[in-house]
Formats: sequence, structure tokens, C-alpha cells
Amino acid sequence: TGMEAGPAPADSPDSPTPGPGDGAGNRRFGDYELLDEIARGGMGVIYKARQAGLNRVVALKMILSGRLATDTEVRRFHAEAKAAANLQHPNIVAIHEVGEHDGQHYFSMEYVDGKNLADLAGGKPIAPQQAARYVQIIAEAVHFAHRNGTLHRDLKPQNVLIDSHDQPRITDFGLAKIMDDESSLTMTGEVMGSPSYMAPEQAAGRNDQVGPHTDVYSLGAILYELLTGRPPFSAASAMGIMRKVMEAEPATVRSLAPDVPPDLETICLKCLEKAPVRRYASAMELANDLGRFLRSE
Repeated sequence: TGMEAGPAPADSPDSPTPGPGDGAGNRRFGDYELLDEIARGGMGVIYKARQAGLNRVVALKMILSGRLATDTEVRRFHAEAKAAANLQHPNIVAIHEVGEHDGQHYFSMEYVDGKNLADLAGGKPIAPQQAARYVQIIAEAVHFAHRNGTLHRDLKPQNVLIDSHDQPRITDFGLAKIMDDESSLTMTGEVMGSPSYMAPEQAAGRNDQVGPHTDVYSLGAILYELLTGRPPFSAASAMGIMRKVMEAEPATVRSLAPDVPPDLETICLKCLEKAPVRRYASAMELANDLGRFLRSE
């Protein structure tokens, strides 16, 4: 879904209007009071909201097109909720409730008070040790998702929130694939994901070849950006980036950030190998190598 943080006014014309009132603060949506818009993307909008019955603050996600949502949009939306709701892990944002109110599909999830990794880094390198720790924890959570049958397929810095305890929390399973789900919402040849962080097999639309190694690539792209301040590839257009993802080699980490230890560069570039068989076989293998790096082994 590519939710980008950066609140737009909650009363902008294309916002859903779940209830009476002209400001987000006094708009009701079923049992929820909408407080603020947190983010919006191509398909969804997320509000900070108070759930009246339980008096708790949550993040409430709705389909942007509201009652006009197509069957495919509704199915994708429910697939996201289903993917995340099955994953109870301290580093994955928890889903509370999935429902429909006045024809508007929604789900509520844990509200994480913090910046996403992209905003936190601000386009500048962060300390190698800190980058390794973040990606180690994210990789362990991604491995947990894989073990429970879910691929994320859209891992990027914007989809990792850093909470008040400096712990990363993965969110936005909008492109997730349930590994044993036959009713796939993506056809072979359809390109899904964010170009700067997608693996070559994703960029080529070879969805039959997408697997845990695809998320490992994206974890490497996140680590690369945290270490260098930029993603592995950039170009003027999405198509230009995808061509580079498929055909070009990224600049070495240390050519852009000489202070990065060679071992950490090796770990990062192993994730970004074009051939899936040359990457880490699992996100846990990546996490374990990052652990060894952090312990100076």
C-alpha cells in the first residue's frame, strides 16, 4: 500500500467522511473518535483514533475509496489484516479489530508513537552498530512471519516504526502474501512493491519466484540505506530504478561510507545478490550474522 507518513489535513476533500463534524478531532466512526490523520497511500488512509468502548488510542486504517471500493481492493485490504492479525510478535504492529461500518471497511491496530525509519534517518547514514541492531531485530521478526506462512513483500524504511523504547516495529502488510493461499491477488507479470527496495525477481514481475529470499533482499536494501544514506539504486523514474535493480550492481557500501566495517558491508551486499540462491537462505541467517558482527565475532 506504500503508506507514506506526512499528515494531510484530515478534512481534505478526498478524505472519507465517516461522520458529522468538520475537524478530525470530533468526527465519529462507529466506536472510534478520529483524532488526526497519520498517513495515506494509494489505497488506504490511517487515522490516530480513540476507541471509546475501551478508552484506548489506536491506529485506524480504512480503504481510501470507501463505499466505492472494488472487490479486489476489499480483498487486498482483508488480506493485509489477515496477514498481520496472525502474527503476534513484539516487533510487528498488532491488529486489534477488523470490521465494516456504514459500508466502509476498516481495521484497527496498535498505535505506535514514534517516527518511521526513513524519517528517523532523514536521508543521512546512521551509526553502523545502530543500523545493524535495527536490521537484526527486523530480520528476526520477518523470519517469524515467514515461519508463520507470511511474506511481507514491501519492506522499506517507511514501513518500520521506531517506538519510544527504540525498538523497530514492522507495519503495513498491504502486499503480504500468505504462502499457502491459492487465491493469490497478484498475477505473474504484475509488479508489486517499492522500486528502490524490491528484489530483481519482483522488479521482473516473476511472482512465482518470490519467497523468503525476496524479503531478505529488501532487508539488505534497508541496511544499505541506513549505512550510506541512500537506497542501493536510484533513477529518474520507477522503471529506471527497476531496470537497475535487475541489471546493475550497487555501489559498494564503503565507497559511499568508508567508516562502515568491512564485515558489515559483506553482510549487506550478500543480501543484495541478484540470484536468490546467493543471498542468505533465511532472514534468521541474516539476523544471526548481524548478531555475530555486533558481538565482534
